[in-house]
Amino acid sequence: MKNVWTIIILAVLLTVPLWLTDQYYLHIVITTGIFIVGAMSLNLLLGYTGQLSLGHIAFFGIGAYASALTSLGFNIPVFWSDEYRIIVEPSHPALGILIGTALAGLCGYIVGKLSFKIRGAYFVIVTVSFAEVVRLVALNWVDLTQGPLALSNIPPAGYNLPLLGEATFWAKTPNYYLVLALALLSYVLIRRIVHSRMGRAMIALRENESLATSIGIDVTRYLVFAAVMSAALAGAAGALYAHYIRIIDPDIFLFIYTVTMVIMVVTGGKGTLAGPIVGGIIFGILPVGLRTVAGPEVQWIVYGIAMILIVFFLPRGIVPAVVDWWYRKTGKAPTHTRTQPPSQNNTDGKTEGNWNGAASEAMLTSKALSRD
Repeated sequence: MKNVWTIIILAVLLTVPLWLTDQYYLHIVITTGIFIVGAMSLNLLLGYTGQLSLGHIAFFGIGAYASALTSLGFNIPVFWSDEYRIIVEPSHPALGILIGTALAGLCGYIVGKLSFKIRGAYFVIVTVSFAEVVRLVALNWVDLTQGPLALSNIPPAGYNLPLLGEATFWAKTPNYYLVLALALLSYVLIRRIVHSRMGRAMIALRENESLATSIGIDVTRYLVFAAVMSAALAGAAGALYAHYIRIIDPDIFLFIYTVTMVIMVVTGGKGTLAGPIVGGIIFGILPVGLRTVAGPEVQWIVYGIAMILIVFFLPRGIVPAVVDWWYRKTGKAPTHTRTQPPSQNNTDGKTEGNWNGAASEAMLTSKALSRD
């Protein structure tokens, strides 16, 4: 049955450009897909290690700028002296996307190494500060980034392969399939990580860091690994965004974009594979739907009320709530307790024990680790 649903979902996704002929709505789907990839990358850090990064958009922007600059080329003075200059010739956008992904991952490694020695509010402050520093660099290093004037005329994505020839993705349809490919690749990669030994270690330290440390789990190592993978995926999403929109400015680093990703993760269900996707679809499409039937004031009121209701009545997110409802209805025991966060308030006798406390979940995960 699960395979049937997978085939149906893939069939729907692959045929979207065939039945969604309005280019404006296809544009919304593409941009929503890009931010869903960003939300999935944030979920790897927030949902599976419990570390809240409010500067996650920095990696998205780094990927965007790095890919755009690689594709456009640049000529900048060394130490602000015209005598010596760094000259980089324009490269193919595919190389730019790879460099943007790698540079974002490298920045994730540096930030992780420096900041995972602290926890809680201090880590949040470090990530927010990092995002603001990167934004100010993009705003003020005019020779490289054009500052507030923005980088424009960024070449669209494409490929140049020996057997397939050369193609440039000017239209929205190939860009949709490119974003879909990245989203599917990100989902498969995150799924493999979550169900691997590393994923179980990440979940163990999320539930009870002291217990995880006591059985020999290198907490810093796994947190840095999560930060690198999370940043790299966000950078890849940012790179695709730059080549699709074809113009970027320092506003890409605004705090509201990180908040949007956090909302997608939390409302969909953090610590679940499908949560960021569901949250991204709802809060990516909802504003557009409201825009067609209501004025700007009503849109934001309804948008805010929807977020409050979801957080208030479904504190663990939409996906865990739907899964629990399904298992209560069918009378089957859920099999997803390892990867989802424990329930805060569980009063249903049928599911009591399926969502254990943090220590119990960590102990189960620790036993699984010790068996490997």
